[in-house]
Amino acid sequence: MKDFLDELGIKEVNSGACHGEWIENPTGGELVSSSPADQQPIAKVLQASPEEYDAVVSRAQDVFLEWRMLPAPKRGEIVRLLGNKFREHKEALGRLISYEMGKILTEGEGEVQEMIDIADYAVGLSRQLYGFTMASERPGHRMYDQYHPLGTIGIITAFNFPGAVWAWNAMIAAVCGDTMIWKPSSLTPLTAIASQNIVNEVMKDTPYAGVFGLVVGKGSTIGQRMLDDKRLPMISATGSCVMGEKVAIACAKRYASTILELGGNNAVIVMDDANVEMALRAVAFGAVGTAGQRCTSTRRLLLQKGIASSLTEKLVKAYGSVSIGDPLDKSVLMGPLVSEEAVEDYTKALEIIKEQGGEILCGGKAIDGPGHFVEPTIVKARRDMQIVQDETFAPILYVLEFDSRDEAIDIHNDVPQGLSSSIFTTNLLTAETFLSARGSDCGIANVNIGTSGAEIGGAFGGEKETGGGREAGSDSWKAYMRQQTNTINWSSDLPLAQGVKFDV
Repeated sequence: MKDFLDELGIKEVNSGACHGEWIENPTGGELVSSSPADQQPIAKVLQASPEEYDAVVSRAQDVFLEWRMLPAPKRGEIVRLLGNKFREHKEALGRLISYEMGKILTEGEGEVQEMIDIADYAVGLSRQLYGFTMASERPGHRMYDQYHPLGTIGIITAFNFPGAVWAWNAMIAAVCGDTMIWKPSSLTPLTAIASQNIVNEVMKDTPYAGVFGLVVGKGSTIGQRMLDDKRLPMISATGSCVMGEKVAIACAKRYASTILELGGNNAVIVMDDANVEMALRAVAFGAVGTAGQRCTSTRRLLLQKGIASSLTEKLVKAYGSVSIGDPLDKSVLMGPLVSEEAVEDYTKALEIIKEQGGEILCGGKAIDGPGHFVEPTIVKARRDMQIVQDETFAPILYVLEFDSRDEAIDIHNDVPQGLSSSIFTTNLLTAETFLSARGSDCGIANVNIGTSGAEIGGAFGGEKETGGGREAGSDSWKAYMRQQTNTINWSSDLPLAQGVKFDV
């Protein structure tokens, strides 16, 4: 057990503030990280105070002046070295993620692979930060746009992907020329410290230590300070819709930009003509994987009435075979919820489900003993149940029935969140309708795959209360830069735009 902690530099007491070097004995109070699988303490972290936070930001701002002038492909070379270091420590870091957060080992290692993949992606991106040339209406003029680094940005991550979401932001921001401050979840600080140790292995051999800054601290102090800090022109935040609203308001007050990746209430639609076995596997992973604690977890299953009974029966049977237990045990398919509070939310949701007339088909109980374990649960629900509109971060799946494709899309879109969506069908017209403007209103729409498990090459994010932000691939990189339009007059005349005449 201790080998992977030693490899990652996790000591009994860790500093929670780094600006290229660890700040000794930060004064923000002690934080104990415990495993949700057995509730045993793993290590203690000394959190940062506002003064230590300021020191990390100051260092990031200083190094930004040099980092922004390093050619982007050279920045990409440093990110390539980071990706290689994550490869070296993939097994150990994956085990730490599983032990500290609770996801099963294959998912923990898969998360580190995401960190590696986004580093590889960013290396290529460093040679493709394109602007466009536009035709000028004025003779002898050339007009084009280009992108410059924003500055020092803030990254606030959630517990469920304690390494990957930081990497989605950090690797892209780095090749774009930004420096950054990372505030991880207080539930998973050790993953952040281990990741920072890996970063430090690479950055110590460069003049740019301080590009990647880390501050572990309370949301009420460090988090709020980040939101109000005029030195940070952009905040990328992952978390609940309630948290996202707070971030949006605080940043809007100081005209900072945001990338918000918030709640999801994701649905899978299964049509009568679907490949039922494919749908069954996708729904089971989407709803049970990470114990339902992914923002892309499947929370609603919309079944056309012709196959509703048989598919529900198969799903209940599949749930009965889900092994629950130690996430480091390779035979286990579902680990614990992250905290006792999460178990309480699960229990309260089940009480509300019963009050609103939902029928629990399987599961529905917290499991006694050490660790925050619960049973994966399937609920036969109705569209008018208020709780179906809410996101409960737990393995609770609502099953609803429908008659027609249009009714399914209407039910699908009738929630305030809009992250990930999926339809299973072999009908081309149905599939294309789901992907059209009158289909899914989510940022991610899939056909014949589940809602969970996005690739880093595409833009990740959603609409409505999910926040509207985009991370990872496609052209998400533009959010980390400022766009500038340039016009060059290479003639000896000075014509004005729109044909305006002004002779003096």
